[in-house]
Amino acid sequence: MNIKKRPNHRLYIQALRRMSPEARLLKCFELTQFSKDLFFHGLRKRFPDLSEDAIKKIYLERLNKCHNRNY
Repeated sequence: MNIKKRPNHRLYIQALRRMSPEARLLKCFELTQFSKDLFFHGLRKRFPDLSEDAIKKIYLERLNKCHNRNY
């Protein structure tokens, strides 16, 4: 079994524990938006000839496939 080393994991957990619940929630929203922006940017690079509307359609279709329908 190959265990991935995470030398900064303890520091990360400590930083999270020092944050208020509100700050952690805001960080969560920030990281979620960053992920969506990065995904959208990747689609633009992968399909450079498509219109913005066509890329948005692909984006929404793919997000829908990933959505956890248990919520």
